[in-house]
Amino acid sequence: MVAHLKDIIHRIAPVDEAYWKTMNQILQNVKQKLATMSQGDDSIVKVNASVSDKLVAFKTKPPPIQKDILSICNDPYALAQQLTYVELERLSHIGPEEFVQAFAQKDPLDTSQPCFSEQKKKTSNLEAYVKWFNRLCYLVATEICMPAKKKQRALVIEFFIDVARECFNIGNFNSLMAIISGMNMSPVSRLKKTWGKVKTAKFFILEHQMDPTGNFYNYRTALKGAAHRSQTAHSNREKIVIPFFSLLIKDIYFLNEGCANRLPNGHVNFEKFVELARQVGEFMTWKQVECPFEQDRHILHYLHTAPIFNEDGLYLASYESESPENQVEKDRWKSLRYDHPTLLNCET
Repeated sequence: MVAHLKDIIHRIAPVDEAYWKTMNQILQNVKQKLATMSQGDDSIVKVNASVSDKLVAFKTKPPPIQKDILSICNDPYALAQQLTYVELERLSHIGPEEFVQAFAQKDPLDTSQPCFSEQKKKTSNLEAYVKWFNRLCYLVATEICMPAKKKQRALVIEFFIDVARECFNIGNFNSLMAIISGMNMSPVSRLKKTWGKVKTAKFFILEHQMDPTGNFYNYRTALKGAAHRSQTAHSNREKIVIPFFSLLIKDIYFLNEGCANRLPNGHVNFEKFVELARQVGEFMTWKQVECPFEQDRHILHYLHTAPIFNEDGLYLASYESESPENQVEKDRWKSLRYDHPTLLNCET
């Protein structure tokens, strides 16, 4: 497409110099945008490789003193700000074409269609954003399960509850849901003695806001409120709306799949496409908000590179913290201890 654009500009040059300058500026803007997108892809690869390497090192040879989130940042509002910075930075790389590519129905027998690797490339930013959500879930669970003392684990839980509340106040619903999901993972939720020392009232309020009942009615109400605030905002701080991304994708998917492209009379179903355009357009407006928070490199580096347990590691750390309560848990604990002996040395 860049080559085609260059050819058009070359043909215009002898005819209209002023228009040629305008088109040439457009070409430079396109090149800059493509370079930015390429940098986004490269950074995703580098971060994923770094995390993978550190995770292996953490499992096989645990460091003598493992840093935790409270040693990096003990201010819930500061962490919520940095999470918002990460969300907006990652969202900035997602273009509307990725939604189209994600849901496009491809004929596997059509050789004119791009191969799988090329197709995956077109949605790499969208997929990377979903992976970020999953990483944050596991990071929260890891931070809670790692401390040896239940008092410390309770402090970490209360800290993340406060972080989640600040995310809600900012309008960062994606980080909010990731934190709640991390705290609701089975290895964390089974720590009854730990939860017994936690003031859970604030957590239950946040859970209520993100309750899936009624197709996430409470969340959707809160999202509308944040969207209204954004429309009437006078500062970037008030403009922030970061939706629960997985639900947004689900909504767009079911709208695309559940509604026919054409009406029974053969006419184009404009109502469907207008609604699709509204949802994607609303998202594009939200993602373009400039983050009002200054980046803290130490916190961001920790969020992106801190070692995290996989599911087995989380269960093992959980059982080491609070002993199995039934035979099923005891059997799983024995199996994990046998399969992952190196993990037993971690400071869990």
